[in-house]
Amino acid sequence: MELKRILHVDDDDDIRTIVQLALEVVGNFDLRQYGDGPSAIAAATDFDPQLLLLDVMMPGMTGMDVRRTLVEDHDMGDVTTVYVTAKAEDSFARELMDQGAVSVITKPFDPMTLADQIRDIWARQKEAA
Repeated sequence: MELKRILHVDDDDDIRTIVQLALEVVGNFDLRQYGDGPSAIAAATDFDPQLLLLDVMMPGMTGMDVRRTLVEDHDMGDVTTVYVTAKAEDSFARELMDQGAVSVITKPFDPMTLADQIRDIWARQKEAA
């Protein structure tokens, strides 16, 4: 199955703009973006994302909180989750993977290769399933 619908949550306007250019313009994905967890959660059911691209550290509700709410309250446990974080320690990445992420992308990332990176993550995850 081809990846088309990505739900992106990041509280930083500049990061959302960069990701929009990387994934909508360059990658040709159907991208929905939100600056906070509650807004993303409210929209997720109607959008039916195939992949969650979540910033880890956000005020009020972390990326982990967003994923947990979508899994527990909206039956989205099968949606592929990728976290984006500036906190690059291996132990932290392992912790995110233990919580259901299939990959962790470290900030800063290369916007010109982000779409291909997401497609590679998607393909590896589908092969492993």
